[in-house]
Amino acid sequence: MFTTITYIILAILILDFLVERSLSWLNARHVKTELPEQLRGLYDASEYAKQQSYFKTNQQFGLITSGFGLLLILLMFAVGGFALLNNYAASLSEYPIVVSLIFFGILFFANDILSLPFECYDHFVIEQRFGFNKMTPKIFVGDKLKNWLIMAIVGGGILALIQQIYYWAGDMFWLLAWICMAAFSIFFVMFYSNIIVPLFNKQTPLEEGELRNEIERFAEKAGFKLKNIFVIDGSKRSTKANAYFQGLGAKKRIVLFDTLINDLTKEEIVAVLAHEIGHYKKKHTLMGLGMSLANSLIMLFILGLFLNSDALAQAFGVEKANFHLNVLAFGLLYTPVSMALGILMNMVIRRNEYQADAYAASFGLGEALISGLKKLTTKSLGNLQPHPAYVFFYYSHPTLLQRMEAIRGK
Repeated sequence: MFTTITYIILAILILDFLVERSLSWLNARHVKTELPEQLRGLYDASEYAKQQSYFKTNQQFGLITSGFGLLLILLMFAVGGFALLNNYAASLSEYPIVVSLIFFGILFFANDILSLPFECYDHFVIEQRFGFNKMTPKIFVGDKLKNWLIMAIVGGGILALIQQIYYWAGDMFWLLAWICMAAFSIFFVMFYSNIIVPLFNKQTPLEEGELRNEIERFAEKAGFKLKNIFVIDGSKRSTKANAYFQGLGAKKRIVLFDTLINDLTKEEIVAVLAHEIGHYKKKHTLMGLGMSLANSLIMLFILGLFLNSDALAQAFGVEKANFHLNVLAFGLLYTPVSMALGILMNMVIRRNEYQADAYAASFGLGEALISGLKKLTTKSLGNLQPHPAYVFFYYSHPTLLQRMEAIRGK
């Protein structure tokens, strides 16, 4: 028997799907054969045709995967699957925390296994066809098993801790849960590269030589204490290139993909790193962490108001409130709020990207940064003309053209 909240959840799920697909349709329709003057020459005719094919293939594949995901959830509601799973989990243990771990564990692994054919097709058909995939089946299976282990230990541990706090703290649940999540988030930011990354990739210090000397000279000029410059073997999985800044304080490090070193000139690499250092200098790392923690605080406060609500559990066909069903119902109901906050966060992040670009340009590296961004975009067959609405909803970075114009002051 569906309740009012059940219908609200279903409406949110369907509306979210329709918004996503409508924006994807707009994005596909926005593609033009003729590129703006500033972007001409980035692709030759054959490469541009390849980029268009890659874009369309991913658009079609996205429709299939998102449609499949929606269908699975609707099916679970139609057959009372969440109530059945709740009853099964409860039959295996009398301890509520264990029941919740079983419930979410089965949901996670079932969803992951059902998504496995799509992941394989994405890596070994689409990415392979367009020359990006370097992942072997052995690496794919190893990554999957490691992800499962991390999710079981870290995800399960956090879930159990949050639920225990709920039983201990009563009305103060939201605050104590947030303090624990904040502590974990800060720990994760500081030690991600030391603990998680080595499970998947090899990181080695950038060897002595001209590139390291150029980077260290720039860091000294920028007043940026830099000891940790690492190269990661991203080429074992993909030909796509990247670089990122990780950590806080003494734990900060810059990580370069080996593909980035192979694809860009030394000046372009220094310009990309100047951009990353700009994020640190402008305190964007702390800002991002602060926004994430504020978002978590809002979410946990609202969650705390509804964890005892029988109405949320009844949306899944269960009479009395329990932790895991109420968390699941809340997560689905929170989707519009999460989307709105995500849009706001993307707006701030895009502004930060402009500031980091301007920081690199202030050292005379603007054209080198533009040249590097062009190479990174074309190497990954990036879409040069996304629809403005799609950018507004989903892009955490400005488009290539927007960044070029901002750097050049146009």
